[in-house]
Parts: sequence; C-alpha cells; structure tokens
Amino acid sequence: MKKRPSKSDSLRGALDLLVLRVLNRGPLHGYAIGRLIREITDDALRIEEGSLYPALYRMERAEWVEASWGKNDNNRRVRIYTLTRNGEQQLAAELAGWESFTQAVRKVVDSV
Repeated sequence: MKKRPSKSDSLRGALDLLVLRVLNRGPLHGYAIGRLIREITDDALRIEEGSLYPALYRMERAEWVEASWGKNDNNRRVRIYTLTRNGEQQLAAELAGWESFTQAVRKVVDSV
C-alpha cells in the first residue's frame, strides 16, 4: 500500500503561492511570514524553516522578492522581504494556476 502524502508534501507545491500572497500584504521577515501563514490557517499549515528560507532565497534569485536588513519588534537584525513587480506577476500566475488546479480537482471530487 502506498504511503499517504503528508501535509508537507501537499504544501510543497503551494509554498510559492502562500509566501507571495502573504508578502502581497507588505514587507515581512521570514519568521513573520511563517507565523502569519500559521495564524491565517488556524495552525493547519506550518512552514518549517528548512522549507521557508530556501524558498525565499530562490524567490530572491528569481527577483520575485527583494531582501534588505531591518529590525524586528525585539530590535534584532532580520532580513525583510518585499514583493517586487516580478513577484506580483508571478503571484498572478500562481493564483491562476491554483484556480485551474482546484477547479480540476473539484470536478473529479464532485463527479464521483
């Protein structure tokens, strides 16, 4: 019998969409991005640091986000991530892809 995909397996495909969507609200540091996703989803989705930071670095290389140094609420130095114009365009593409995907899944779920 095949192993059922974990939440983290399912989350992997949606990580870019989630991070870009949260950053669309405004600049945040990495920990705040993860915390906000967890809060919005009532703890259903937890983005581990081992997934979040590599994704942020990849998005920075793709020029979807910009990073700069700033201070958090505890006056500690942190990297603040801001959505770029390229990131806004990628977010639109991710949202369109997500809508298409969820509609296709809904068709299968509703047909059985």
